[in-house]
Amino acid sequence: MLIKSKKNFSIGILLTFGFFGFFMLIISPVFSGKNGLEYADDIFNKLAKGSSYFIPKMAKSNEKFMGKQFSVTIKYDKLEDAQRTAQLFTTSGAKVEQQEGTLKIEGDLGKTLSAVIKDSDFMYKNEGEAVKNAYGYDEKKVMKDWWQALNKIDKAFRANRLFEDAKMVSDVNKKVVEAGYNFYKIEAVKVSERAGVMTGLLIFYVLYTMWWGFAILYLFEGIGLTAKKAKVKKEV
Repeated sequence: MLIKSKKNFSIGILLTFGFFGFFMLIISPVFSGKNGLEYADDIFNKLAKGSSYFIPKMAKSNEKFMGKQFSVTIKYDKLEDAQRTAQLFTTSGAKVEQQEGTLKIEGDLGKTLSAVIKDSDFMYKNEGEAVKNAYGYDEKKVMKDWWQALNKIDKAFRANRLFEDAKMVSDVNKKVVEAGYNFYKIEAVKVSERAGVMTGLLIFYVLYTMWWGFAILYLFEGIGLTAKKAKVKKEV
């Protein structure tokens, strides 16, 4: 390999070794027993949870659906899924008729969604044991079953042009059930409490990316590859 500029090539080599040396530190468990990637992921998960508590707002929105009756039929491929889901709705006060994997559910929409919101709130607050005790099986599986059932009900409502009901069911699924499930056993932290750490991580990410960029730049310049604009040839 022909080196055009030993100075630039040497700088590029130093930056490259420094970059990968620091990368080895990042992937080592030196951040409270976690590597840098796990530590950063944990911080951002906590911050995300701290800014995703929509449960009180959704509980307020659900008040207008209290006393509103609904009737819907949903189907499952697996009998055991249908049986667990029937249990969820029965426990929440709805009437369920089951024929194999088909469930006909009737009840108070607001009351049913209130039960879903309550379970999700327990999960969001890392109190999953209350959900497990209510239904007799794993709390995360309960939330999966709620999510799948509400997703099917949302589609059934839309097919019957019950758009307002469908939107409420969809919002509860996305803003409440998913939050309760995804952030379970994660500590909620407000952005204001970790503003310095978050800013530091973002700045580090930008600088570390630039570090690699300059390493490549100097290596290329060292072997004579540049991105200079070609000179315009003047006509005689």
